[in-house]
Amino acid sequence: MTKTIRWGIIGCGNVTEVKSGPGFQLAERSELVAVMRRNGELAADYARRHQVGKWYDNADTLINDPEVDAVYIATPPSTHKPYALEVAKAGKPVYVEKPMALNADECAEMIEACREAGVPLFVAYYRRALPRFLKIKQLLDMGTIGDVRFVTTVHKKKLTENPDSLPWRVMPDIAGGGHFFDLASHTLDILDFLLGPVRDASGQSGRQAKAYEAEDIVSGSYVFESGVQGTGIWCFTAYQGGEVNEIVGTRGKLTFSTFGSEPIRLTTEDGIGDYQLEQPKHIQQPLIQSIVNELCGIGSCPSTGVSALRTARVMDALTKR
Repeated sequence: MTKTIRWGIIGCGNVTEVKSGPGFQLAERSELVAVMRRNGELAADYARRHQVGKWYDNADTLINDPEVDAVYIATPPSTHKPYALEVAKAGKPVYVEKPMALNADECAEMIEACREAGVPLFVAYYRRALPRFLKIKQLLDMGTIGDVRFVTTVHKKKLTENPDSLPWRVMPDIAGGGHFFDLASHTLDILDFLLGPVRDASGQSGRQAKAYEAEDIVSGSYVFESGVQGTGIWCFTAYQGGEVNEIVGTRGKLTFSTFGSEPIRLTTEDGIGDYQLEQPKHIQQPLIQSIVNELCGIGSCPSTGVSALRTARVMDALTKR
């Protein structure tokens, strides 16, 4: 009989309400048995609302609970490494939110700790398991746009932060950087999935609006191991928001959004075709299912510490850290 993976969550905040938390309960051979938050009242409230049997206000207690088989770390990046090291020390598989850590060096430490402990390390770059991006990969692998030559990304966002109450996502000591590390990490990781690893990257970052300590603009270029070239610019103080990626080949191009739900557009000399794929309600559930499958010995997860380290190295290179 196939076993059930019993999960514990460290940090049951907003990301776990819809995106991830219910996915642990809905995935096959998976069960969410415990949650932890430093505020015990909030942890208890989450457990009650999501029908989770146990809650804690101490991470060590959850990590060492004998009924917890694997741990999902859903805290801000500054605590990813210390929690991951503790989970690995307890001999349990680690699933950590993205970005994986504050920088590539921390990511490498996490990988080594899990390797020494003999436990797998997974990272929540969940787009690798979504039908939308699997379709793009299929179109590329079929040669629909011919040989890929280059990829471009433009991502812009309005400045909305209140300087008197800045969110942690623009505090480098907590987030590793600003919106670039939170948002561009998804795009850079999915490009790694679609086009393969980047072998060289360089860029520039700046604080044009000086509204917070983190960078608010990043631009750069990269070359994939395949020889495909890429450029990107991410500006978080523009007049309006929007983001688009274009992968251009010898026979056509694919245009798509990392975060939006508009159709994937295929443009060739024969015309234009759109592919509309709906996103799942609990967007991490497909990746969670792949993790559970791997832990049960019946599949593999496409997002690991090793692949996430590559994304971290590109981000560090683009921001010249």
